[in-house]
Amino acid sequence: MQVWEAYLNNRATRNRDGRFLVQGVRPITQAVANDWPIETLLYRLGTPELSGWARELLDSAEVPCIGLVPELMAELGEKAGGIPEVVAVAESRATELDDFAPGEPGEDAPVVVVFDRPNSPGNLGTLIRSADAFGADAVIVTGHGADHYDPQAVRASTGSLFAVPVLRAAGAAQVLAFRDRQIGRGIPTRVVGTDENGTHAVFDHDFADATILVVGNESSGMSAAWQQACDDLVSIPMGGSASSLGAPSAGAVALYEISRQRRTFVG
Repeated sequence: MQVWEAYLNNRATRNRDGRFLVQGVRPITQAVANDWPIETLLYRLGTPELSGWARELLDSAEVPCIGLVPELMAELGEKAGGIPEVVAVAESRATELDDFAPGEPGEDAPVVVVFDRPNSPGNLGTLIRSADAFGADAVIVTGHGADHYDPQAVRASTGSLFAVPVLRAAGAAQVLAFRDRQIGRGIPTRVVGTDENGTHAVFDHDFADATILVVGNESSGMSAAWQQACDDLVSIPMGGSASSLGAPSAGAVALYEISRQRRTFVG
């Protein structure tokens, strides 16, 4: 029990064990649907009886299912509004950027989102969710940013963490090397940053080529290193009194614009 509790807020323990917790009906359902490796299912003992969803999940599981008293499940679920029926202990996946090669030459124009040094696990999970919603091929977290296996990130992704590859990179140099490999494979790729001082509006940029979309840190924005690394910098025109959008919102707007430009209308 102490080890599972440590997965809630101890990143070092999660990294050491290669395990993390999945809370919530949709994230657990998405993990199962995407064949994510699950080590153990923890479920609530006592009354009321488990729902049909929980019962079916446990009955079909090919992993150990361990019942815990409600008080312990409440601690693992971190839910102020109730005690969770099921919490999953899942295995981490470590896809290496050096081995990542999305798309086929002459056929695809992959979109990869870079989130540089995210402060908040919730913001990271939200951006992963947007990446999934708008068809991105992966999310890359650069620098020592928030952990995408933090329970807050997993919950905020609403299960998209299990559908979109999330990779880690030290910084811009490693991402640019990935860009160069993609170009070498015959997939023209541009690095486009979102910045309030961009040279042109996001909707005036042509996103036909494969794109590495860079979103800066929530507090300090895009670093000088990333501004130099980008082929293009685009801004998001705004009205009202807000000076800028939050990082996940800026990423979602840019991802929507990429999707809009590439969408094929039939009718």
